[in-house]
Amino acid sequence: MRQYYFLSFWSSAGGTGVLLNVDRVAEQLEEMGYQGIQVRGLADSGWFLDNKQYRRTDCIDTITCAPTEAIRRGIRYWNGIVPERCKLQFKEGEEWNCFFGYKIYPTLRCPVFVVQWLFDEAQLTVDNVHLTGQPVQEGQWLYIQNLGRELRNTLKDVTHWTDIQVKGTSLPRALHCWDRSLHESNKNGKAPLKGCPIHLIDSCPWPHCNPSCPTIRDQFTGQEMNVIQFLMHMGFDVQKMAQQQGLEPSKLLGMLSSDN
Repeated sequence: MRQYYFLSFWSSAGGTGVLLNVDRVAEQLEEMGYQGIQVRGLADSGWFLDNKQYRRTDCIDTITCAPTEAIRRGIRYWNGIVPERCKLQFKEGEEWNCFFGYKIYPTLRCPVFVVQWLFDEAQLTVDNVHLTGQPVQEGQWLYIQNLGRELRNTLKDVTHWTDIQVKGTSLPRALHCWDRSLHESNKNGKAPLKGCPIHLIDSCPWPHCNPSCPTIRDQFTGQEMNVIQFLMHMGFDVQKMAQQQGLEPSKLLGMLSSDN
């Protein structure tokens, strides 16, 4: 009987750790003689971008450092090790690239299920964009939208990816479909299962517009905000956003209200 070993670390850096260690765990188990064990990974919220910050700041701590600089320093301080297959894709001294999901994922041998927010708070924080507190300026709003597009593009070639709930499919359902697809792929190379989606990318164009997103709270007051309150706080322009979406302003507001 074939056994399965899941390497799963929830949230942020732990998700990155899955990407960096899943193949190493599989190799160690094989060297120990456990030939019948299949290792699979579940990486939640560890798929970061090495993009430019919205506003550059001096690197004095983990919050102010740009993503690439933070990883470079971390590797030096902790003598970080990356998988050999990924390391060989880059020049000496550029191993830091392997800490970014879209760069290491193509080199992985083990199946990995990736769960990622399009507008991840940790990503926005290191990019010096804050969703609560002071109202968001137009430049920040455009930066946030572009961030979502960039992250979505890096997921195009990911075999198995989903958000918390996309197009009516929940995370447990997507995980169930992914597990079934791996079983079926080992049986005569069967085609993907019908009616059991494993690759879902939300079309949501701004933070928290998916009604299944957790409730957001104002950073200073602690009060819960609905979608409209949140977008107004961010400097949301109903006329402009409706035009971008090809909708009448009244219809857009109605859609937002029905999501609350």
